[in-house]
Amino acid sequence: MSAPTTTPHLGIRLRPVEWPDIETLTALDSELFPDDAWSAQSWWAELAGRPRRRYIVATEGDSVVGYAGVDCAGQTADVMTVGVAPAAQGSGLGRRLLDWMTDEATASGAEALLLEVRADNERARNLYLRAGFEQLQTRRGYYQPGNVDAHVMRIHLTTKAAT
Repeated sequence: MSAPTTTPHLGIRLRPVEWPDIETLTALDSELFPDDAWSAQSWWAELAGRPRRRYIVATEGDSVVGYAGVDCAGQTADVMTVGVAPAAQGSGLGRRLLDWMTDEATASGAEALLLEVRADNERARNLYLRAGFEQLQTRRGYYQPGNVDAHVMRIHLTTKAAT
């Protein structure tokens, strides 16, 4: 991963996830995705998958306001997770995190980036569509509990680079 960066208009800094971040990430993930949150054990396992799996946190001051992770293996990279704290939603941070993931995937040699998003997460789906993702398929009842569909979406990274 490249050096930590700051998003000037927000004062937000992106940096690699560190082991001490796990407790904060677990709490934020539970707040954002109560039915689908990763446990501390899941975060530990994900971070053990580095360098193929790459994770960052977005911080503002001492607070974690977002996170993202991407699996860069082969021709198709996969978004593993992305979240933005409620106080930072609508600020452009989600797009910044998405751009970071596409940049990481491109740098790894991937030709496409794939993700799954809950059908009821309108804000995220709109972000992905605006970024150039296309919907490939719907997985009916994928998210449990709640029986919520998952939309599988993809962007060709050469398309992203041209936009």
